[in-house]
Amino acid sequence: AWRILHTGAVLSLDDENRFLSNEQTRLPYGLVLWPAAIALTHEVASRPLAGKRVLELGAGTGLPGIVAAALGATVVQTDRQEAALGLCERNAARNGVTTITRRLDDWTEWSDRESYDLILGSDVLYAEAMHPHLRRIFAANLAPGGAVLLSDPFRKGSFPLLEAMEADGWRVTMNKWTVGVTTPDRPVGVFELTPR
Repeated sequence: AWRILHTGAVLSLDDENRFLSNEQTRLPYGLVLWPAAIALTHEVASRPLAGKRVLELGAGTGLPGIVAAALGATVVQTDRQEAALGLCERNAARNGVTTITRRLDDWTEWSDRESYDLILGSDVLYAEAMHPHLRRIFAANLAPGGAVLLSDPFRKGSFPLLEAMEADGWRVTMNKWTVGVTTPDRPVGVFELTPR
C-alpha cells in the first residue's frame, strides 16, 4: 500500500484561482498536487499494471507514476523542471518506491524512441502550443494495444487536442471525477485515448 501525505494540500477551484493569481507567492505549477493528478491516480490504481511500461509526461509531484510503480509497472517519469523531478524522487522514496527512472525532458526536443503500454499526463493540455508535440509523442511512443490517459479539469484549451486525436482516428473516452476536500469540489475528466 502507498501513503498519500498531506492530503489537506489538495486545492479547491477557489484555492487554485488564488494560487495562480498571486505571482509573488506561487510555486512552479508542477510542485503542487492538483485535483487532476488525484483523479488520474485513481484511474491508474484501477488497472492491472504489473509488467507494463509506463511513461509519465509532466510528472510534477509524481503521484500517478508512483502508484503505477507500486502496482508493478516499469515507470519513466519526465518533467522539464529539475525541482519537480526531485520532488517525484522524494515522494517515491517516502512511499517505498525505488524503481522509477526520472528524466529531464522537453516535449519540443523529444528524443525518446522507447515504446510504452501506458502514457500518463495530468494537467498537460492547458497550453495549446504544446498539443502538436504531445501528439507526436503519443504516435512515436505508444506501444501497439496501449493507451494514453490524460486528466484535465475541463479547461477550454484542452479540447482541441482531444478533437484532433479523434479526427486522426483515435478513440477518445472519458470518466468524470469530482475531487476536493472543500467546496466547491473540482470536476476532472480522465480521457483515455487509443488508436483504432
